[in-house]
Amino acid sequence: MSESVFNGFPPGCLKFYEQLRQNNTKTWFDEHREDFEKDVMAPARLFVHDMGMALKKISPDIIADPRVNRSIFRPFRDTRFSHDKTPYKTHLGIFFWEGRLAKMDCPGYYFHLEPPTIMLGVGNHCFSKDILALYRNCVVDPVLGKELAKAVKSIASKSGYEIGIQKYKQVPRGFDKSHANAKLLLFGGLTASCEMSAADFLESPELVNFCFEKFKDMHPVHNWLVKMNLMMPEIRK
Repeated sequence: MSESVFNGFPPGCLKFYEQLRQNNTKTWFDEHREDFEKDVMAPARLFVHDMGMALKKISPDIIADPRVNRSIFRPFRDTRFSHDKTPYKTHLGIFFWEGRLAKMDCPGYYFHLEPPTIMLGVGNHCFSKDILALYRNCVVDPVLGKELAKAVKSIASKSGYEIGIQKYKQVPRGFDKSHANAKLLLFGGLTASCEMSAADFLESPELVNFCFEKFKDMHPVHNWLVKMNLMMPEIRK
């Protein structure tokens, strides 16, 4: 028996999220749970498998786990500290990570579907305290700092990509404000990303290849972060 393969997200996927945005309640979600499973979760699991296999070409140790709260982010919002008490996320998030640290401390490749757009990204969105300290030292390291500058430049030179994420207004105390990588010292995370219309790619089995080519363009930042994290003492949460 042949295994199922990813053939794109069906039209019902976009429809589900568009309607959820207008009806973000537990009652509505429960009434449409079968649609969520059929049009969102079932193809998402196939996407995780096929995308993971593709990513192994450039990141052999990538982790692609098609379970909720592993590669597929849970659909429920954390409303404990938010004024917005709507219970469900109006987007689909999928993460492929690489490294021996806790999942969200590892760099990875991220797929974000939020109609009408798809966002693709690589890197670490927000460094923990210990990793931020390591990152800053690597930014100014004579060898690693030059490698990072080269990686960032290679991505920034291509059309449609953005490098982030600046969080601080001043170079941290103890670091040279005139350093060639001073701007990178203002970052609280390191990512590369791009955005496009979901309608153009979502329903096609070629979505995997399309995303892979974008991830490959952004791979230098991911690869640098993997190398950096190997210097980190093992942390597990």
